[in-house]
Amino acid sequence: MNRVEMALRHAVLKPARAGPGMLERVAPFIFVFLWSTGFIGAKYGLPYAEPFTFLAVRMAITFVLLIVMALLLKRQWPGLPAAGHSMVTGILIHGGYLGAVFWVIDNSMPAGIAALIVAMQPLLTVLIARLLLGEKATRRQIIAFFFALGGVFMVILPRLEGVAEATGITPLNSAVTLFSVLAIALGTVYQKRFAADVGVVSGTTAQYFGACLFLSVLSFFFETGHIEWTLQFILAMVWLVVVLSLGAVMLLMVLIRRNSSASTASLFYLVPVFTAVFAWLLFGETLTPVQIAGMAVVVAAVARA
Repeated sequence: MNRVEMALRHAVLKPARAGPGMLERVAPFIFVFLWSTGFIGAKYGLPYAEPFTFLAVRMAITFVLLIVMALLLKRQWPGLPAAGHSMVTGILIHGGYLGAVFWVIDNSMPAGIAALIVAMQPLLTVLIARLLLGEKATRRQIIAFFFALGGVFMVILPRLEGVAEATGITPLNSAVTLFSVLAIALGTVYQKRFAADVGVVSGTTAQYFGACLFLSVLSFFFETGHIEWTLQFILAMVWLVVVLSLGAVMLLMVLIRRNSSASTASLFYLVPVFTAVFAWLLFGETLTPVQIAGMAVVVAAVARA
């Protein structure tokens, strides 16, 4: 092969190699951006339905859409064992985590306290991944995680005002919030261990089937199932289904497959940062100098993790 042929070959192949690298660098930020909007959608939709009912309907709609998508794309369906593992992931992440968070907020748990407890999730994920997967986080990652946790505290500090008088800080609410942290940490590690090789579309379909069954049972036994089908509720549901359930969650599965549990979990530290910015843009909430400094700490810490 002469030099001209080698140069042409290099020119043709180089863009093909660069493309996925750029996508992999951008994907985490797209995920955090999309995931953060879920809190906004919940704020608009929860007043019109009880939490388990709200989520069960969301999971059911997503499940149907994913079946259609899988059929159109001619995706191969996983076998029963693989589908079962994906269902367990769905029950943990979509049922356990989201169900618990929505329930405590609906039961007057201050959002700031809930966010602070949930912020422990990356550290718990690292611990579970070490125990179950043998993954070892570096000292730099652990230090970065603690700095990020401190930054999250600075970001949500204004939301902690008056919590001493809040009636929603009960042992039950606190326990359920801790359960939500455990559920998503276990769900992340379980997906990495048992369902990472399942197709993204077919595996996510099985996840939502499991989550829908789980949440439907909770709705049947603990709620009335009443829904006010207002325009605001419908728009919130459309956003949560299309952007969160179809977009962010499938992207999360890809990130779990490609990255370590610690790297994927560290992205959740950025969620309060994006949520605070959205609240400032959409609801006119103020951003204090302490919050802005906390955002800088979180971003810097995640970048070093």
